Amino acid sequence: MTLNKINIASLKGKTKADVGFLNRDVAEKVKGFHSSFPQYKETPLVELKNLSKKLGIKNMFVKDESHRFELNAFKVLGASFAIGNYISNKIGVDISELPYSKMISKEVKEKLGDTTFVTATDGNHGRGLAWTANQLGQKSKVFMPRGTAAERVENIRRENSDVDVYDANYDECVRMANEYANAHNGVMVQDTSWEGYEDIPRWIMQGYMTMANEAYEQLSRLGEKPTHIFLQAGVGSLASAVTGFFANVYSDDLPTIVIVEPDKANCVYKTAKADDGQLHNVTGDMDTIMAGLACGEVVTIGWPILSSYASYFLSVDEMYAAHGMRVLGNPEKGDNRVISGESGAVTSGVISKLMADEDLKDIREEIGLDENSVVLAFSTEGDTDNKMYREIVWDGRYPSY
Repeated sequence: MTLNKINIASLKGKTKADVGFLNRDVAEKVKGFHSSFPQYKETPLVELKNLSKKLGIKNMFVKDESHRFELNAFKVLGASFAIGNYISNKIGVDISELPYSKMISKEVKEKLGDTTFVTATDGNHGRGLAWTANQLGQKSKVFMPRGTAAERVENIRRENSDVDVYDANYDECVRMANEYANAHNGVMVQDTSWEGYEDIPRWIMQGYMTMANEAYEQLSRLGEKPTHIFLQAGVGSLASAVTGFFANVYSDDLPTIVIVEPDKANCVYKTAKADDGQLHNVTGDMDTIMAGLACGEVVTIGWPILSSYASYFLSVDEMYAAHGMRVLGNPEKGDNRVISGESGAVTSGVISKLMADEDLKDIREEIGLDENSVVLAFSTEGDTDNKMYREIVWDGRYPSY
């Protein structure tokens, strides 16, 4: 299957969604919270000069989130900031006055009491939530869908979490987790939003801005500004958060935003393609190798941002993720290696194939990728399923042809 795309430029005349809650001031506040954790350090922005030359673009940068908090993925940014906001609201202290050192104090623990944070996950979000709860001396309960890699389950279990895999898909696990939280006085921490449940998903989106803010600062130090930003989407929270952040910092000079999804779980693409004002969900197993993107229901608070500021929505075959993993893991001479998992590498795989495959020339030209393009992508995870990583990178599973 080749790439599917939709140009939503016809939406440009419409009122833009409010992205004030994703502005630079909020991003700095979020980064201040994250940087209070002893494990915090800025993750690398990898400049792939030689790959760019080979592909025929001016430059390409990949934000490598495999180094985030030693958890091999970016998701902890959203989970930790949401939990931090919940605690700060519960005890009546602004989060700017509640760094990690105070959050783990006896005084805060006594005010908060014992709390169980509940979520559904394909792996990375649940690990980030369990890690945060464990760091703060709290409990977590995690629901995982059928087909989840054993390594991802064990990583969560190591954080003293009550975690199980259920005979259900991701969206069904979300509903199960919410029912559990309601029945057991737990706190649901999910980036999927629905009517009456929007504050925590909004905090999660704000948490993701640390990644975008770091990338913006790193690019600024290099004197670079992207012409294109490629973002992967599951429910669309990450894509919405990063799009909203860059819509704020670049304003009317916003780069071309391209959203990428697996064709087995392409709810954002289907919603964009329909262009009827309705959210279009995907049901069933959604058995894509891009486990972190295997989500069938669009985040309600994020879609208005994507429909306002994103330009293209691509639905892609599994091969693009596998190709991206091999490209990043086997760099051109002089470029740094990026170990990227299936969900993390798909955007890089798409960029590479768009430039190298003449069958995709029309899409490349429509998006405007050429020798003047400076491209930013986010590798959102490392080898979080090492067995799958080796099957793809070592053994050639899902060949690039």
